[in-house]
Amino acid sequence: MGLLSLGTPLDWEEAKLYSEHVKENGIQQFLNIWRKIKHKDRDSLLWGDEIEYLLVRFDHANKRVRLATGASYILDKLQEPEMKYLEEKEAGNTTQTPLSSLWRPEFGDFMIEGTPGEPYGYSIKSLLQVEENMSKRRAEVGELLSDSEAVLSISNFPLMGRGDWLYPHHEPDGKYFQSLFLPDQVINPHPRFRTLASNIRQRRKEKVDINIPIYFDENTSKPFIDPAIPYERNLYPMDSEAKNGAAKPDHIYMDAMGFGMGCCCLQVTFQASSINEARRLNDQLAPISAILMCLSASTPILRGYLADTDCRWNIISAAVDDRTRQERGLEPLGQEARRIHKSRYATLDSYLGSADGFFRSEYNDIEIVKNEKVYQVLKENGVDELLAQHLGHLFIRDPLVIYKELLELDNENSSDHFENIQSTNWQNIRFKPPPPNSDIGWRVEFRPTEIQFTDFENAAFSVFIVLLTRAILSFDLDFYIPISKMDINMERAHKRDAVLNEKFYFRRNVFSRQSKILNQKYLISDTPECVGDNTTGLDSNNSSVKSCCDASFNDVNDKLEDIKKVHNINSKATDTDKPTPVIIDEMSIKEIMCGQDIPGGFPGLVNIVSGFLDSANIDVITHVKLSKYLDFIKRRATGEYRTNARYIRDFVKSNPLYKNDSVVNEDILYELLVKIKETSDLNVLQI
Repeated sequence: MGLLSLGTPLDWEEAKLYSEHVKENGIQQFLNIWRKIKHKDRDSLLWGDEIEYLLVRFDHANKRVRLATGASYILDKLQEPEMKYLEEKEAGNTTQTPLSSLWRPEFGDFMIEGTPGEPYGYSIKSLLQVEENMSKRRAEVGELLSDSEAVLSISNFPLMGRGDWLYPHHEPDGKYFQSLFLPDQVINPHPRFRTLASNIRQRRKEKVDINIPIYFDENTSKPFIDPAIPYERNLYPMDSEAKNGAAKPDHIYMDAMGFGMGCCCLQVTFQASSINEARRLNDQLAPISAILMCLSASTPILRGYLADTDCRWNIISAAVDDRTRQERGLEPLGQEARRIHKSRYATLDSYLGSADGFFRSEYNDIEIVKNEKVYQVLKENGVDELLAQHLGHLFIRDPLVIYKELLELDNENSSDHFENIQSTNWQNIRFKPPPPNSDIGWRVEFRPTEIQFTDFENAAFSVFIVLLTRAILSFDLDFYIPISKMDINMERAHKRDAVLNEKFYFRRNVFSRQSKILNQKYLISDTPECVGDNTTGLDSNNSSVKSCCDASFNDVNDKLEDIKKVHNINSKATDTDKPTPVIIDEMSIKEIMCGQDIPGGFPGLVNIVSGFLDSANIDVITHVKLSKYLDFIKRRATGEYRTNARYIRDFVKSNPLYKNDSVVNEDILYELLVKIKETSDLNVLQI
């Protein structure tokens, strides 16, 4: 999670004195990288996934399950092979066996993040390794746990902050959260994380307030006033916030960063062939964010209550919202304050544009607040308008964690100041410059997908995203919609059973000009050839990966017209690249994924990806195996397969112990997590 430097973190009152210093040097660090490699191209496709896991402890004798701290100790064990690998590499050993996984800390001391040991590469066939690698990661953690402990890929611990939910038990009385519900002991001991929690609260000048609508069942009290909030407690000056309006009626109230950053997700990062391709993928994937989040919905219980929402995104957004009351528009602006419309964990506010000619200025249709000083420095140094605007917007945020020992850095060889800002702007799509002096290329991180119970489900979503990026480039697709409509989609995606009940703004005519499939700069002709000498993965610790393009990703030829006919894709081909009028419909998830049944309707993302596979030179076995993932995505979109959120709701509501009052008690949770563990161990779907 973000920049994990070592040093002495500064408290907010001292850190804010160096905010401008970090920003000024951070933008110089970006410019140094940009000048050196802005023309770097022909990097091969490399990509990797990140899965965050929770640790739990079962007490089978008493039928209880609790969230288990101690992940930092387990992480030390998991990282031992990597430490040994790096030591041997430093000593000149070139015969090492590649690592199968890499492990990183996360915000909670009950969380562990795992990635593949090497990035996946250029071959479609390499997609078959994803599920196997995910299973190996889960097994690696499991081997270090006791018989009573388990690792689960679930979005959050449903009873976090209510009742007897933590092992070992601690009372909520720490100085970093100052929470009514969470003790500081749940925070990872790395100094970054506790400083984040404290400085967000201090900069905001009050605790965060997270209010998620309660699900009203037949016996839920109306209005719903959370009886678990201890209004009488006054350990801290801020304890009065809940009863003074921070806790809203008919909502589940949470008051600490840990409720958001304690959620788990699935993220996928791609290395693009060039900065232009990275900008293109950044923009074209942004409108897909809400759709994939909705399909992967898995967060229906918070603090032991059924919520009327299914996804985690808004929880995290509120949990790290460090804006002051003036910045949130709740008080008149002071002399140096500016209105900031979103939390630092939010959807992007502007597209980057690229050389494909699809971007139109009207797509950036919301107010873009930017750091004018940073914006002007970028423009004066030759950075184009859209990229300067994007970075200027990121730099309206203050750095939250500044290390005393890292104030003065070599801007030619470090990007720590830049990453201090970049890594705490948690947008749905993250555009990532390479580290300085590395062979890593320009990258794009897809961030909205919710974690799933099983390795099969997580692999299916990962593989689908990768194949969709290839289809975007191969078929010259245009998914642009106005930013304001993308924001509306994200809100709708949170709603209970949105996958079945909501409509989303989506572009119908994605084939907005004739696709010239052969000889595009991002494709290869019928004879595959190498496309550069890049041999580095997404992480500087990863070993080399062959950089020759695979014909199965790149030998997509003039079958496009046949694919259009098979999948009812109606786009009028022209002799020019002049864009056609934009047609944006409100579509169901089923229509977006499987196609509209109307003349000239949108063909469906699953059909587009399937068409890409049909046109690629892959063997039958690979095609069949990958098609299973597409079939799963399709069945999830039609409602034949339930989302994890719907499965959890159905389990709770059908449990004899449930009193139809929106309360999920310890007995129900125990039975639920036992079932989820069985499901994940067997890697079977709960359809």
